[in-house]
Amino acid sequence: MFLRITPFLSLPYSSWGISLCVFAYYNDNYVFLILVVCLIAYHLLFAMFVWSYWKTIFTLPMNPSKEFHLSYAEKELLEREPRGEAHQEVLRRAAKDLPIYTRTMSGAIRYCDRCQLIKPDRCHHCSVCDKCILKMDHHCPWVNNCVGFSNYKFFLLFLAYSLLYCLFIAATDLQYFIKFWTNGLPDTQAKFHIMFLFFAAAMFSVSLSSLFGYHCWLVSKNKSTLEAFRSPVFRHGTDKNGFSLGFSKNMRQVFGDEKKYWLLPIFSSLGDGCSFPTCLVNQDPEQPSTPAGLNSTSKNPENHPFPAKPLRESQSHLLTDSRSWTESSANPGKGKADLISNPNLDT
Repeated sequence: MFLRITPFLSLPYSSWGISLCVFAYYNDNYVFLILVVCLIAYHLLFAMFVWSYWKTIFTLPMNPSKEFHLSYAEKELLEREPRGEAHQEVLRRAAKDLPIYTRTMSGAIRYCDRCQLIKPDRCHHCSVCDKCILKMDHHCPWVNNCVGFSNYKFFLLFLAYSLLYCLFIAATDLQYFIKFWTNGLPDTQAKFHIMFLFFAAAMFSVSLSSLFGYHCWLVSKNKSTLEAFRSPVFRHGTDKNGFSLGFSKNMRQVFGDEKKYWLLPIFSSLGDGCSFPTCLVNQDPEQPSTPAGLNSTSKNPENHPFPAKPLRESQSHLLTDSRSWTESSANPGKGKADLISNPNLDT
């Protein structure tokens, strides 16, 4: 894919870098310093555009970890059970210690027959890649890759830098485009390159601006493209804003806590892609009320191969609230530690 797109990347580079700059220098008596500044700005945008595009293409989509795959015994049991309540009971037992809080439209456990695994929250099966992709957004033909948890930041930066790249070319080419129609350009081969550059840059700028604006809106709401078309279903029902934590925290979910990495195509997203913080008002009736880091589903937490909590340690601070935790005694007669409940979390 990258080899096929290389000619399209080199064409505007050669047209702008050679034809336009040489033409401007010898015909408009450009100040040399201004021309150097334009060349530096152009190459900086071009480098960031190619870097982010490269990372989007060659970053492999992340798949669910082994904890979400059924064991051999569970697979055999599932094959013997007919579709229905017995089938769901097997999946419920397999998923009881997994941090999953979304369901199908019918309220069933989300299970992939192709990959034979229980789908983590926001995970979907890509029919093109034939794999389950963590926090899948869409399969992009322009990059010939699935856009998901591992490369969504790179995809956003690719849209941003490609838009800036096209706007820069159109802006620097505009005056010569006007001169072309007013017969102010000398009759040279370079003027056809100028025409091509302006038309291509202007058209791509329009399409990229709408696409980039749409994905900025998705980031602000902490949604994927799939979730924008079909709202996630939780145990208590459908909630289109179930994963939204507020604008600032939604941005940090994708770009991370360290702002120095926000504009660089370097992975800095929070979490592991298997579990995500939620901000649901309704308490989950099937789960005990526990904060992140406290496991009350078993007397011996060490028996769990996967932590039975919705947040990873790197994410737990996202839902820090100014309100204090309210304490309630789980079993005071036996002298056990009190459990702490937070009514704002779906645990």
